[in-house]
Amino acid sequence: MAQSRRVERVAALIRREVSELLMSGIKDERVQHGLVSVTSVEVAGDLQHCKIFVSIFGSAEDREVAMAGLQAASVYVKGELGRRLKMRRTPEVAFVLDRGLEKGNTVLGLLQRLETERRERGADEGGGEEGPADPAGDTDSDSETEA
Repeated sequence: MAQSRRVERVAALIRREVSELLMSGIKDERVQHGLVSVTSVEVAGDLQHCKIFVSIFGSAEDREVAMAGLQAASVYVKGELGRRLKMRRTPEVAFVLDRGLEKGNTVLGLLQRLETERRERGADEGGGEEGPADPAGDTDSDSETEA
């Protein structure tokens, strides 16, 4: 169990350091084409390999350009991690495009569109939705006259 805690701690440190490198350390202009953020880091149990999942906000072309820049900068990132983390062996770095946020935005957009369509149908059928509410109001007025 101590091994997995160490792996989690190393992953958190790598995430923090790579995020900092994205803001100020990586000079490759390709990386700046899209808004790049680190979503998660997976480190192998032997600490020899790590996958850095990144989300890139922008067009498909911006994502491709930014990923090419990140792949080219992976050697630099590995060297910086070795200097900053002072580990005996620095893990090999691989950047992976995380489409989770993109898929989430797509789902939210679809839900919003469905909600808009539902409201438009309700406005077009004006009396359709208000119809059941009126008898409920009549029932309340009937109960008031009986009382």
